[in-house]
Amino acid sequence: QVQLVESGGGLVQAGGSLRLSCAASGRTFSSYAMGWFRQAPGKEREFVALINWSGTNTYYANSVKGRFTISRDNAENTVYLKMDSLKPEDTAVYYCATRSRGGLGYSLYDYDYWGQGTQVTVSS
Repeated sequence: QVQLVESGGGLVQAGGSLRLSCAASGRTFSSYAMGWFRQAPGKEREFVALINWSGTNTYYANSVKGRFTISRDNAENTVYLKMDSLKPEDTAVYYCATRSRGGLGYSLYDYDYWGQGTQVTVSS
């Protein structure tokens, strides 16, 4: 069974940085794309970033492009989300996710396994 465990969230001032981690277990981590999503109170869960199986291709939502960086370490079965220049509107619960099949996906419906989420709060 696939398990994803996020960590690294917290409270930070606007303009600050955080690095989220997502540790995966239960199957061959390096074979599948990984994604980060977020959900703010009262809003739908939205795509933030994704990375292909090898780490050679990354994709970002326009709202975070140039500020967030997704990366992965297949030897450690971990995917990261480095968040710089944080804004109050980045406040949300952040989730990592993976697919049960190959390929990429930008929609939450493209992902089959989810972590429990980690809270990120950016104060103004």
